[in-house]
Amino acid sequence: MNQVQPLTSEYRILNVLEFNSARKRMSVIVRNEEDRLFLFCKGADSVIFERLSKKQGREFGEATRTHISKYADAGLRTLAIAYRELDEEEYRVWNEEFMEAMNTVSADRDAKMDAVTDKIEKELILVGATAVEDKLQKGVPQCIDKLAQAGIKIWVLTGDKLETAINIGFACSFLRQGMKQILITLDTPEINVVEAQGDKEAISKVSRESVRKQISDGHMQVSSVRGNDDVFALIIDGKSLAYALEKEIKEKFLSVAIGCASVICCRVSPKQKALVTRLVKEGTGKTTLAIGDGANDVGMLQEADIGVGISGVEGMQAVMASDFAIAQFCFLERLLLVHGHWCYRRITTMICYFFYKNIAFGFTLFYFEAYASFSGQAAYNDWYMSLFNVFFTSLPVIALGVFEQDVSARFCLQFPLLYQEGLQNILFRWARIFGWMFNGVCSSTIIFFFSTSILKHQAFRHGGQVSGMEVLGATMYTCIVWTVNCQIALAISYFTWIQHLVIWGSIAFWYLFLFVYGSIKPTFSTTAYKVLVEACGPSPMYWFITLLVVISALVPYFTYTAFERRFFPLYHSLIQWARHEGIYEDPVLQTIPVHRNHVGFTARVEAGIEHFKNKIRHSHNGDRVTGLQNDSH
Repeated sequence: MNQVQPLTSEYRILNVLEFNSARKRMSVIVRNEEDRLFLFCKGADSVIFERLSKKQGREFGEATRTHISKYADAGLRTLAIAYRELDEEEYRVWNEEFMEAMNTVSADRDAKMDAVTDKIEKELILVGATAVEDKLQKGVPQCIDKLAQAGIKIWVLTGDKLETAINIGFACSFLRQGMKQILITLDTPEINVVEAQGDKEAISKVSRESVRKQISDGHMQVSSVRGNDDVFALIIDGKSLAYALEKEIKEKFLSVAIGCASVICCRVSPKQKALVTRLVKEGTGKTTLAIGDGANDVGMLQEADIGVGISGVEGMQAVMASDFAIAQFCFLERLLLVHGHWCYRRITTMICYFFYKNIAFGFTLFYFEAYASFSGQAAYNDWYMSLFNVFFTSLPVIALGVFEQDVSARFCLQFPLLYQEGLQNILFRWARIFGWMFNGVCSSTIIFFFSTSILKHQAFRHGGQVSGMEVLGATMYTCIVWTVNCQIALAISYFTWIQHLVIWGSIAFWYLFLFVYGSIKPTFSTTAYKVLVEACGPSPMYWFITLLVVISALVPYFTYTAFERRFFPLYHSLIQWARHEGIYEDPVLQTIPVHRNHVGFTARVEAGIEHFKNKIRHSHNGDRVTGLQNDSH
């Protein structure tokens, strides 16, 4: 058996025509050992076929298209390759224009570069096509299923060929059998005939009308079945998307896409990815998250409200342009469903609590000014007011914002419906904000009027002396410090030693401060001089008022929380109850109104079960009709 000896050739690279989002191709101009000039070009098949020579460049065109379709059906990523030979004079003239455009420093440099490269990348001869395998990362179908159960709308923007994108969609359960596919493409015989003529204006006009008609037909399909169980999937290629994003069409295109359970945009350029992201963000007003792993995803990541980059073999460009970086796509599940839910709850509770504690403190000042007939008499020592948000109430809020967990990470993943609290903004509605503010008003009212009513005209010391303004101020301030810190203790669901330390430590620090500050000479401590050691500390009335007022001030919140959890429980309250009782399959959990899921393998299984039930039901109905006919005979 004869062995074929490898043939080695050397080429000198003269020019590199770089890839960009508009060109969708890359070329090199080289000189071989025989001093001949060649241009080699690789790129998307839709772009390469447009630049083939009509005489000899399309000899293997149909066969190559067939091979590309077969590769795409197998889930492979494809590229087409072509070349042409250049003569010296043509290259010399073109190279002068290319160097002039490349050295341009004006704003239209990119446009000039594209115009020059178009002059040389024509009359190509098709060489063939390449295909490489691009496997899904581990856990992608499961991650998509969980995100879909959480009510997150997922769009796929990919540079893959149409058939490849569809196969990947089925592989990750983004598409399923039974979905009605709305396919918008310009790969039709009519468009191919016009493209073969080479008239760019005619191609643009016919393509635009075709896309407009396909989108209108899709809009009619989606609109006609609203309220039914029909599920749609929108699939559009890059050439069609270029016209769908035009000003006159993009609103209807967005309407069709929103009405579909799945949206796949294939053969799209990096610029189109960014434009689609902007369209969704501005057209729906929703928060958008983009995730990508390559340099072609940078525009999309920067355009989205939140960008997540995947670090890997594609390089670090996506990571450098993103807000968050993860190593695998499946980590997005934990990033959103666990940390996203925790952060939403922490931030919303923290902001509402800020409203509460400052209103509870501020309204006591207002009540006292009215009580003193607006005479200018100060309710508290100046240092009391200065240190309220610095030492006595700050650390518990920080601990809440860092460590709070209403449910564990395991339950966040087990019950994706918890993410609905963020999507529906349940914890940060105006009603909830005003509720916390009203709670602050109630606490301040109870603290002030209970304190003044009990201390008024009552013997405060053993000698029968009544309390003065310094005692009233210290007593009310003690009640406020206790109330707001106990309030955050009631709001916290996840206690660690850090929470205990900062909450009870803040209260203890108030007494320590009052003792140390009151020990300083009266010219500095003023109304706080010896107020704890000689006045408040020895008096049982002081400790009785503190206990009574704090409990009374916390009763409204405790009552409302108990009523809400008993009759109108939120999602996390149900999960907390199930965790406490050890019941995770309770029927109550199944009655929660959750976003209906049409994407993911869970939806695929449910659809299969429903299809099987309908088949059995139709079979039984058919047997019943046959039995009635036999009885009639």
